[in-house]
Order: sequence, then C-alpha cells, then structure tokens
Amino acid sequence: MEAALQITIKIITVVSAVVSALYLPKAIYFVAGLFTTKRFPKAANYHKYAILIAARNESAVIGALLDSIAKQDYKGELSVFVVADNCTDDTAEIARAHGAVCYERSDPDHRTKGYALQFLLANIDRDHGKDAFEGYFIFDADNLLRPDFVSKMNDAFDSGAQIITSYRNTKNYDDNCISSSYALHWMRTIRTTNRGISALNLTTRLQGTGFLFSAGTIRKQGWIYTSLTEDRAMSADAVADGFRITYQNDAEFYDEQPVLLRQAMRQRIRWAKGHIQAFGETAGKLFAGVFRAPFTLQNLCCFDMLTTVYPRSLVTFFRNLLVLLLRIAIVFLAGFRWGPFLGLFAGIGINFLTSWGSSMITAAYVCVTERRHIPRLPWYRHLWHIFMFPMFDVIGKLSMLIALFTHVEWKPIHHSRNVSIDEI
Repeated sequence: MEAALQITIKIITVVSAVVSALYLPKAIYFVAGLFTTKRFPKAANYHKYAILIAARNESAVIGALLDSIAKQDYKGELSVFVVADNCTDDTAEIARAHGAVCYERSDPDHRTKGYALQFLLANIDRDHGKDAFEGYFIFDADNLLRPDFVSKMNDAFDSGAQIITSYRNTKNYDDNCISSSYALHWMRTIRTTNRGISALNLTTRLQGTGFLFSAGTIRKQGWIYTSLTEDRAMSADAVADGFRITYQNDAEFYDEQPVLLRQAMRQRIRWAKGHIQAFGETAGKLFAGVFRAPFTLQNLCCFDMLTTVYPRSLVTFFRNLLVLLLRIAIVFLAGFRWGPFLGLFAGIGINFLTSWGSSMITAAYVCVTERRHIPRLPWYRHLWHIFMFPMFDVIGKLSMLIALFTHVEWKPIHHSRNVSIDEI
C-alpha cells in the first residue's frame, strides 16, 4: 500500500512537471519585455470611433472621465455613449450634461456589465447603424484618460491592429496596501506579458477596461459577452476566431482600485468565477485552434490563450492537497512519528514563504522599471507596498477556491475618488 501511494505521488509530480513546462514560453515573453515592446508609427488616417461606458450609480466619478475624454487631442471623430445601468442616482443626467449620449437601462435580473454593453450597442446600431463606427472603446466610469490616449490607440489601429489594450495605471496607488497591490499587479502584467508578447507579434488578453476593438470583430454575432468576466470570454473567443490582441504601451489611462478587503474579495471572487466559466466555454475552441492546419503563429496564440484561461491555481491547490493527504497516509502506514508529520507542514510553510519572497522580488522589479508611472513616495512606503504585494496573489487563490463552490452574482464596486486628469 505504501509503495502504491509513493508511485501515485511520483505520477502526480511528473504530470505537474509536464504542465509547468507548457508555461515556459511565458518566460520568453518576460525576457523580450525587458528590452522592448511593440511600437506603432504615427497614423496616416483618423478613424471614426465610439466610446462605450457602462455605469451604475457612478455620479461621483463619471463627470471626470467625460472631461478627460473632452480633452483628447484626437483630430478624428469621437462619439461618447453611456448606459446608465439600473441606476438610482443622477448618473444619466451628469452624462448628458457632459455631452454624452445616454441610454437608461432597467433590468434587475441581468446585472452584469456585459448585459449593459449589449444593450448599449443594440441601441447604437438602431439609432446610428451597424456600420456607423470603425471601432469601439470600452471604459469604466471611474477611468481617466491621458490627453493623447485616443491618438496613441489610433496609431495602433491604423497600423492594422484589430483589438488593442493599453497601459493601465491607478488613481489611488498609495491609499493602502490593497490598492497598491492591484496597481502593481496591472504593471506586472505589462512588464511580464504585454510588452514582450506584443513585440513578438503574438496575443495578449483584455483586462476589463481601456481597450479598443474594430467593428469587424463582433460583426458576425454582435456583443454576446454577458458573463461575469466579459473581457476574458471576449479574449478567448477573439483568439479562437483568428484575431490577435496587441498592446499599445504609449496609451495610458487610470482607474480606481478597491481599498477595503471585503470589496477586493467580492471582486476577486467574481473574477475567479468568470475565469472558471470562461475556461469551460472556450477551452475546446482554443484546443482545436492549437492544432488547426496550416500551422501559423495563430496556433501559438491559441495555445498561449489556452494556458491563460486554464485555472492553474485551482488545479495546483487540489494537486498539493492530494499530495499532502497521500504523504500523511504514508506517515501513518510507516508507523506514526511526530518528526515526519510536522515536517510535512514545515514544508508547506517554507513553500509559502518562498512564494511570498518571489512575489516581493517581482514587485521590486516592477517598482524600478515602472517608476515613472508610480507616485513619488518615501522609501519606506515603497518597501511596505512591495512587502504586501504578494497578498494580491493569496487573495486570488483563495477567491478561486471560494468561487468554485459558491453562487456568484455581479455586484458593482463603489467608486468615490473624484479627481481630474489634470490633478493626476
């Protein structure tokens, strides 16, 4: 019996090593991003865009976003559309006062941002026609745009990119260690994934807001992304359909991060549930895309997106739990002794500390390389944020486990940081 358990552990270890090897390409993206990212020439054409904003009770912040849009230096045509989704405040009135076209939606049974965007696009198609705009921006109501944001995104669009994501910065980096952990996470994605992967002409992923997509990417079926994480579902679908998501490092926007643990947990559980759902919905299409003939870079894009939607942290948790239980069983079968038994849990502690230290090193790297995007703070504040950054990943793993066993509904995160782009 003991021998059989040992063999089972070895099989699990080998399978885990094979799965880990599938993530080696991501190390290449990281190395490439150390030195370069994709650059785009100045656009020769000014394309016609619609800006889409889904807002629920965002009267405190939406005015500042619309002001930052009004200050764009873009010379082409921009139309701003807001959906006031199940609002009980004056979001709609503020949006109209700032020059946006606002549609009001009341549907308490379908509350996700994806449903709000579906409603908004349907109204735009009805009132302006399906071919009225060449591309669509999506922003959250708490966002702020640098004055050249649209111009920089237009450079990428004019170069032929169909789906483009941008540099995500934070309005409230130094509020506390929760907001800073979010900010460092977005910058970590930029540094370890977006920069290198775009330079290699592969595909990255969308992250909720601050992105642009061409009308052609949704022309066949319209906006169908109504799940808890519409960005993850759209990313996977787009890649499976042959599109690539590129990154424009020069287009920068800001958003507001949670500062309360209960807010962060609620948001992360929703993300986790949506990621699990996205894997179930898209894994088959992406897997087929990996082996689609003839073999091109798009096959590699499907493979990379498949490893992105794969719930690795969840599988890793259950793998480690199974191995721990098997080793405990071996200890008892061999004749219980406290030394080996406590040694198992000491190993867990060492692995946790190693993981925490590794995340701190990553945070320090991000703070150095992205220092011009981070507020100037006393050195001890930087050290505190670096030390607490691993909490972001710990919350993420816990949220994934909770999401697996619970029913999750979409609930908005309250935003209150009413600052202008000029103040930032």
